[in-house]
Amino acid sequence: MSFTESGERVALRKAVGGLARDYGHEYYSKLARTGGHTTDLWNEAGRLGYLGVAVPEEYGGGGGGIGDLAAVCEEFCAAGTPMLLMVVSPAICATVIARFGTDEQKRAWLPRFATGEVRMSFAITEPDAGSNSHRLATTAARDGAGWVLNGRKVFISGVDEAEAVLVVGRTEDAKTGRLKPALFIVPTDAPGFEYRPIEMDLISADKQFGLFLDDVRLPADALVGAEDAAMAQLFAGLNPERIMGASFSTGLARFALDKAVSYAKDRSVWGAPIGSHQGLAHPLAQIKIELELARLMTQKAAARYDSGDDFGAGEAANMAKYAGGEVAIKAVDQAVQVHGGNGVTAEYGLGALLGVVRVGRLAPVSREMVLNFVAQHSLGLPKSY
Repeated sequence: MSFTESGERVALRKAVGGLARDYGHEYYSKLARTGGHTTDLWNEAGRLGYLGVAVPEEYGGGGGGIGDLAAVCEEFCAAGTPMLLMVVSPAICATVIARFGTDEQKRAWLPRFATGEVRMSFAITEPDAGSNSHRLATTAARDGAGWVLNGRKVFISGVDEAEAVLVVGRTEDAKTGRLKPALFIVPTDAPGFEYRPIEMDLISADKQFGLFLDDVRLPADALVGAEDAAMAQLFAGLNPERIMGASFSTGLARFALDKAVSYAKDRSVWGAPIGSHQGLAHPLAQIKIELELARLMTQKAAARYDSGDDFGAGEAANMAKYAGGEVAIKAVDQAVQVHGGNGVTAEYGLGALLGVVRVGRLAPVSREMVLNFVAQHSLGLPKSY
């Protein structure tokens, strides 16, 4: 592992950042406040190959790893144009299909992930189980050669933009009778599939939905990969999700910190820039340090995942996600404080982020569950739940 990114990734960051800044935060903010979507930006990013950097070359992608895709995500967020569906569609869904899908599934989906033509949501969270895959109530029963799905999901991102949803359900083990997780590709226009928006207090271009699956009938090839490998498949998607979540948070932290530093240099009170006062300079310096540490852990997590070390990636990805979520909250809060009253005006684009960055502590896994993981698996302490 190198602590310096390759020239190719540096160039990728520069190109993506340039595209994102061409659109800018005002573009994103207007769409978020009016109920619109970042369709134009998404389509152009897909056309330029940025959304498909981690798709295998044989299917039209860039042949890179999750580290490259995370860099793309971070640069969009750092420019004030975050696209939450990036965390889901190319990171989770495309990765799972690329690693575990059948040849037919790969041919059908991966070329369109590579160009950004297809958007796919991911559905694991349930009202009574959260993301605990051992307690999911959504079930998939065999129906001749196919399947029938029943259940409910909550807080599923981007379903209104998606062609399909990768749904985590549970099937019955023929030998033991126990239920085990399995992943299914469910078209959003399938009979019995319904989604309803969840009213949120977040200003975001990405919407959240509740899903209702009522006797949704699927063909046999809707099952992703092998039925017995579902747990491995699930974690193959959850580790990239955490890595992308970390990059999402660090990108927003960069956006807020850049605004704060610029304002602290330009704003003068009593004959001196406010950034010359340690009361503002030190908190910003501390955020810069914590931000770079979070980015470094994200780079480590991505390197481990891309090398095939799934367990090592799990530890690092959880730590990166935790660190990114924490520094994003600090960065936005301090940026608002530096701006004073301007920090909560729409003109400066910071106030709306106060709620958005809190999501980094809640999803895709809560801050407390990350601490449980580290306590149990990294420190060897007794399991607490």
